[in-house]
Amino acid sequence: MLIRRLLYLFLVLLPFLGVSQEVLEPEQAMALTLEYNYGIKIVKNDVEIAENNADLLNSGYLPTVSANAGAVYDRDNTDVEFSDGSSRVLSGAESSRYNASINLNYVLFDGLGRMYDYRRLKEEYNLSELQALETIQNTVYQLFTIYYNVAELTENVKTLEQGLDISRDRITRAEYQFDYGQTNKLGVLNAQVDINNDSIALINTEQLLVNAKRDLNFVMGNKVEREFTVDTVTTFVLTGDKTSLYERMMAQNVQIQQLEKNITINEYLIKSQRSGYLPTIGLNGTYGWNKNNNNAASFLAVSKSNGLSGGINLSWNLFDGGSTITRVKNAKINLDTQLLQKEQVLESIKRDFENAWDNYINKLTIYQVQQENIITAKNNFDRTEERFKLGQVTSIEFRQAQLNLLNVVLNRNQSKYAAKLAELEVLLLSGDLLNENF
Repeated sequence: MLIRRLLYLFLVLLPFLGVSQEVLEPEQAMALTLEYNYGIKIVKNDVEIAENNADLLNSGYLPTVSANAGAVYDRDNTDVEFSDGSSRVLSGAESSRYNASINLNYVLFDGLGRMYDYRRLKEEYNLSELQALETIQNTVYQLFTIYYNVAELTENVKTLEQGLDISRDRITRAEYQFDYGQTNKLGVLNAQVDINNDSIALINTEQLLVNAKRDLNFVMGNKVEREFTVDTVTTFVLTGDKTSLYERMMAQNVQIQQLEKNITINEYLIKSQRSGYLPTIGLNGTYGWNKNNNNAASFLAVSKSNGLSGGINLSWNLFDGGSTITRVKNAKINLDTQLLQKEQVLESIKRDFENAWDNYINKLTIYQVQQENIITAKNNFDRTEERFKLGQVTSIEFRQAQLNLLNVVLNRNQSKYAAKLAELEVLLLSGDLLNENF
């Protein structure tokens, strides 16, 4: 399964890591972002840390084993008297002692605190995955926000280039008319001013497009190393009615899931803190080796010993000054706070969903109206252009018709991508953003 996934990712990214490239599709941009975005990489590392913390090695269920060793050397001046009345004086008497041991300790029972801590760590790992999912969703939303900004600017550049072509044709016509005495110099000057304004608008939009492409490439980890364009064919993928979307949101929204995990974690924390009321029972065992090299004043010249020892111990903190009671009380208060926060966030998400849905419907309606406006503006411009060529309208009236068409097209572009971003916001809230094909 992993090999197939890596192969699919390689095939998706191949056009942008090789030599030739044409259009950056939304799916390819998303694949690059999921693979190379720095924020996503960082949050994946956080998930790995949480997974390590939730491992059995960090649970407290395993025993501890330690080894100790030591050596002592003595050189003493000794004056001893034995029980039979004899005595001995030693000068510079040498003696040495050596020891080594392996110790094992294991907690049999700690008031169930270890069990609840282990469960809490498992839930914290699950929470870290939800936090990573939220980061990924927000990053993908940011990606498409920039992607469709690039698409809008791309269409705007094409529209402004077409407008500039019309203005160039107009100034050519005005110069011919001036040369043949059909108009005065004012018509040429007006056309020149208009073509300069159109050029400036195009230059500014092209610069905005370049900047937006840099922003897009940054989100993708700067893995597209050459010039690229984006797909400007936009489809709306939002399916289902408002009620079904709302139900999916309540089941899939990552913020709600995180709140529920935090509540579960705090419930385990309360139970873990209560373990301080109960005793701790543990086992210990030792294997030791000792050797003593005694001086002449000792009855034994050399002594050696080795063997096993073991025991069981019980520790019960009957009263710790009230710190356990305080910790349990504070954990309960934190749980109450989290329950209140859940209610608050639920109401906030409901409000955001209603706003996002209404915003999407409004933006989509405006886009549809703007589509109809283009037809009207295009018909008006075509008729005005014909009459302008016949000398039946002035250059000012022609310019106004041209600007009307230009503004309608630019407004259409803006409304189209505003509706798309509104749709993305609904998908983000409902938890469906990563499941759609763009």
